Amino acid sequence: MPITLDASDRPSVAHGLGFPSGRPADGSDLGWPGTVSRETLAEDGADRASSDLPTTTDVGTDAEHPDHPTTTDESPDDSEERAAIAASIPGADWNTPLAQAVAEDARKRITLSGRSVPRPERTRVLTVANQKGGVGKTTTTVNIAAALAQAGSTVLVIDLDPQGNASTALGIDHHSEVPSVYDVLVDGHDLAEVVQPCPDLPGLVCAPATIDLAGAEIELVSLVARETRLQKAVAAYVEQRTATGEQLDYVIVDCPPSLGLLTVNAFVAATEVFIPIQCEYYALEGLSQLLKNIELIRSHLNPALHVSTILLTMYDGRTRLSAQVADEVREHFSAQTLRATVPRSVRISEAPSHGQTVMTYDPNSSGALSYLEAAVELAERGAARATTEESA
Repeated sequence: MPITLDASDRPSVAHGLGFPSGRPADGSDLGWPGTVSRETLAEDGADRASSDLPTTTDVGTDAEHPDHPTTTDESPDDSEERAAIAASIPGADWNTPLAQAVAEDARKRITLSGRSVPRPERTRVLTVANQKGGVGKTTTTVNIAAALAQAGSTVLVIDLDPQGNASTALGIDHHSEVPSVYDVLVDGHDLAEVVQPCPDLPGLVCAPATIDLAGAEIELVSLVARETRLQKAVAAYVEQRTATGEQLDYVIVDCPPSLGLLTVNAFVAATEVFIPIQCEYYALEGLSQLLKNIELIRSHLNPALHVSTILLTMYDGRTRLSAQVADEVREHFSAQTLRATVPRSVRISEAPSHGQTVMTYDPNSSGALSYLEAAVELAERGAARATTEESA
């Protein structure tokens, strides 16, 4: 008999982001880990292999969610103190971009350390889409998902790109013999049959993509209800998880760089569109066409679909072009554009070659901090919208 999840038993606030609260013995005076390691967490949540790794001894565990790290209740809330420390860091002007970046990273480390993140009352389904390639769709998908999972949320990533890059970054097998999203879309399998847990992050699971998806565009053409097949599979999986007391907080769909049937399926399955925009001129050109297609989906297939989030990626503060693109996007989409921006970062590019996200590969890097900041803002905006809708 299925167990119904009691909303009162489910924490409404996640357990905190991926930095220990308090002051570790080997940490700096500002409270974040003194060393940076690229080792990953063990599957069972045990201590990391390297003795140089910061441990989670200052991070407690929730009895109901033993797999997720949480901030300790022993120390009082020091958010105001940390905000004051962050504000006291000397600034730097545009003539010293390196010093400016270092100061900004220091502020982020202080303000994000041990910060709690609200969890949505119901599952949020987001499609990460942009028909232009190379804007950071897959990178954004896996790192936002990893950041939310580190904060204690439960997240499902659906890799809908035949290249399978999201599966690679999450350390998930996706060779041709592995059950994949192709089996769900074409053969009608349950999503639960193909989902695999991410080895580095408890609470994060992935439905991998294989090269078979490349032929799905053609095979879907002759199938009944071809545009709604993913939507039905996601709805059934979310309902199944809720019935067993393991409610999903987020479903994030990584789309291919096209507007074919795979992307249409992703739009129909979601209620929110998350658009990463590279801070280059070409990225702006394709945005208007993407918005037209989203409007077509709204009109004919999914009235609930809307653009909820825009994230500026590959931002280079040393160039005027990045600033101009950012200003243009914020002027036209002020309500949707996150304050956080993601800079160009070697660590972000290196992480997938190790089968990891940047969140576990180098958690103190500027790229990891930026995605943590974006994930916090994404969660808080969702919570604010839900509160507004309830009071309306």
